Amino acid sequence: MSGHASTEFVPLNIAVLTVSDTRNEKTDTSGMYLVEALKTAGHHLADKRITPDDVYQMRAVVSAWIASAEVQVVLVTGGTGFTDRDSTPEALQPLFDKTVDGFGELFRHVSMSDIGSSTVQSRALAGLANRTLVCCMPGSTGACRTAWEEILLEQLDARHRPCNFVPHVKFEQVACETRG
Repeated sequence: MSGHASTEFVPLNIAVLTVSDTRNEKTDTSGMYLVEALKTAGHHLADKRITPDDVYQMRAVVSAWIASAEVQVVLVTGGTGFTDRDSTPEALQPLFDKTVDGFGELFRHVSMSDIGSSTVQSRALAGLANRTLVCCMPGSTGACRTAWEEILLEQLDARHRPCNFVPHVKFEQVACETRG
């Protein structure tokens, strides 16, 4: 994959992690939203999990996905606030080879119209690790919708100009079965 934009859509293998001490598969509306959104866009669900807000459990799951040839993008929802249990940034930022500073900045900017100054309490972040894009967003379904519709939908589309993240993720040409 060379250049910044393609003329064809390239489906990516995307894993979704919900960080929560209380949600389960039936109540995980944010994770379910991300799964449906990525599938609707034409991408493949590589895996979906829920893990407690525990630094080492998060790192274990995301590290395995980063090391996998099958996962090109990881979407993490939850654990980005300021409560005592919110530890997604502390857990995952050390795994990044490069940070995508603009992701958090843009997320907070586009969130302003929905939640006003409360957006300063979001510690949304993203980075590249082993050519895997990892994007961490707040746990609310609205925040996931904002991140997907305002940032990720375009940035995960090889056709988006002038640039997108598709040329920066790994391509081992491993087909991923759509799950869920």
